[in-house]
Amino acid sequence: MIFQKSFLSAFTLTFLVSSSAIAQQTTGTPGSPSSTIAIDGKQLPPPDPKFGGVIKDDALQSKPWWAPRVVPPKGAPNVLLIITDDAGFGVPSTFGGVIPTPTMDRIANEGLRYNRMFSTALCSPTRAALITGRNHHSAGFGVISEQSTGFPGYNSIIDRDKATIGRILLDNGYSTSWFGKDHNTPAFAASQVGPFDQWPTGMGFEYFYGFVGGDANQWQPNLFRNTTQIYPFDGKPGWNLITGMADEAIDWMTRIHQTDPGKPIFIKYAPGATHAPHHPTKEWVDKISSMHLFDDGYNKLRERIFENQKKLGVIPKEAKLTPWPDDILKPWDKLTDEERKLYIRQVEVFAAYSAYDDHEIGRVIQAFEDLGKLDNTLIIYVNGDNGTSAEGGPLGTPNEVAFFNGVSVPVDVQMKFYDVWGTEQTYNHMSAGWSWAFDAPFDWFKQNASRLGGINQNMVVSWPARIKDKGGLREQFVHVIDVVPTILEAAGIRAPDIVDGVKQKPIEGTSFAYTFDAKNAKAPSRHKTQYFEMMGQWALYNDGWFLSTKVNRAPWEAFGAANPDPLNNQVFQLYNLNTNFTQDDDVAAKYPQKVKEMREMFLAEAKKYQVLPLDASVAARIVAPRPNITAGRTEFVYTRPMVGLPQGDSPFLLNSSYTITADITVPEGGAEGMILTSGGRFSGYGFYLLRGKPVFLWNLVDLERIKWEGPDALTPGKHTVEFDFKYDGLGAGTLAFNNFSGVSSTS
Repeated sequence: MIFQKSFLSAFTLTFLVSSSAIAQQTTGTPGSPSSTIAIDGKQLPPPDPKFGGVIKDDALQSKPWWAPRVVPPKGAPNVLLIITDDAGFGVPSTFGGVIPTPTMDRIANEGLRYNRMFSTALCSPTRAALITGRNHHSAGFGVISEQSTGFPGYNSIIDRDKATIGRILLDNGYSTSWFGKDHNTPAFAASQVGPFDQWPTGMGFEYFYGFVGGDANQWQPNLFRNTTQIYPFDGKPGWNLITGMADEAIDWMTRIHQTDPGKPIFIKYAPGATHAPHHPTKEWVDKISSMHLFDDGYNKLRERIFENQKKLGVIPKEAKLTPWPDDILKPWDKLTDEERKLYIRQVEVFAAYSAYDDHEIGRVIQAFEDLGKLDNTLIIYVNGDNGTSAEGGPLGTPNEVAFFNGVSVPVDVQMKFYDVWGTEQTYNHMSAGWSWAFDAPFDWFKQNASRLGGINQNMVVSWPARIKDKGGLREQFVHVIDVVPTILEAAGIRAPDIVDGVKQKPIEGTSFAYTFDAKNAKAPSRHKTQYFEMMGQWALYNDGWFLSTKVNRAPWEAFGAANPDPLNNQVFQLYNLNTNFTQDDDVAAKYPQKVKEMREMFLAEAKKYQVLPLDASVAARIVAPRPNITAGRTEFVYTRPMVGLPQGDSPFLLNSSYTITADITVPEGGAEGMILTSGGRFSGYGFYLLRGKPVFLWNLVDLERIKWEGPDALTPGKHTVEFDFKYDGLGAGTLAFNNFSGVSSTS
């Protein structure tokens, strides 16, 4: 059904309005129901305007007056902000990769490629920086939310003095939304009791459809619409979140357009791909497998990507490829036939996941075009929130949960999952050899903040109404904290001074909107200095110079004693990225004074942005105490069925003694079923009846199951069943002494 109304409108695009020049713009007759205002944005929400009508004793003598409706400045674009997960520089075809990413190619050809876009080296931190325009420690996300500790830079709380891009645009008249991964809600606030101020809907994103946490089973995710858990996959075999969230985004934007066609929209689109588990549909796996992209192994793949990158011109022709790390990753020609077969299967599923994701992103972009909105839509498509993940270890794994428990799954065991790799029966990850290749032309991985393979992403940007240098390359230094000020500049909206009565901390990023003009294609980078730090590995960029600490821990080496002095107990390396694109020529010995100066500069930045105290621990922080609603409680009572209770808000049974008691009624004919469970196919525990017998079982990362079973089936009637466990380990207290012995022994 189409309702038509004839009208004449004039459209003028205003761009790059300086904050000092931003003034309130009004339209329509003041006080009329149709009047609007583009606010100056200093205070959000804007102060209530003074009543402008006339009030007499009766309505006939009085004059009504309506406050103007807040709208964005004239010509403000729609914004589609896309960030994929765990994807290094060499993943997409747009930057020389072999995995077809035609959507990213399309945006690059219609806009600009950026080859020096930087992340923080890890999920939550990059995403916090992306939505706040502040450094990750400034925003409370020095590490992922599941590793949060009680220091301002690490507590996983985005303070109220750092309003997000969602909140700023919302109060300036945009419709705002967030689809996909939310890794910026504290783990201790992720249940249905909230509080919800740190959920997307509490941070300025009016509509949220996605999952809370670092990853999700794409076949049956822990999914929310706003703050309500939903189950759209029930009764729908083959349903997948990658398609599901694209459908939802298209539906949302269409509803907003049909309701108010002139209202700009903002979408943060954050798919779970390509974070493990790699869960593409069979159609995409078959499509990629038939291309035989990886038959010659990861060493050859890396070389091929490197040569493609030179041919495309996205890296300098004189760039050099760093050596393959034979000491930690076995070269392809040294592998057994069984290892090669398994690893090819692993990477084909990963590649299918990436290609599938890009395809669904393309559907969302096409929806903008179908609605006639694409011309004035700013699309920022960031490939990866960090480098490619190596958390599958050198062998890969059918179950990522094994990594988080320090378990490496042998190849012969993994082969049992070969035919179901990537289906709902696996929580799969690939060999780190592929990850190293996909980070070409750089080295190392996600988590490694001192190497470009962990932090140098790439990005494409289009805005047809504004960017005319189609297909251009931009080589300026850009960091994820630069995205917020860029969007604000494009929209003609200033960063607020006060939000909800709270004085705001300054935006720490630098707009890269200047690079949109062809005349600035070779302009010097305006972002001059940037620190990097992740779990004790750190670096500093300063006007082309790059001081970095030598990698002292591979990402899969998460367990064990941490570096006790990560500030000073380091081997320092120095590079000139202006002349050394791939970080392969260490000149620290040649410029010792520069090293000294940059070490001092890093410490100053660390003090400024809440980086201290430095902490090199990894797994220890996952099990470290943090706030939750279970703290101090010794008894938990559940009288009605419920699902979806996150671990942070449920009884924590690890490294402790516990008793589980259940009052049940067994009907005539016997009973089977779950009484209490946490986890599922890939790990966890369950207390249940099987063939009438009470059973308690620990699923040890889907490799072994330990169970205790009652001798007899329960008779019909009422019963009290109980499982009592006595723990004789030392407990998590040993972690305070940089020692894991207390969490490695149970009985």
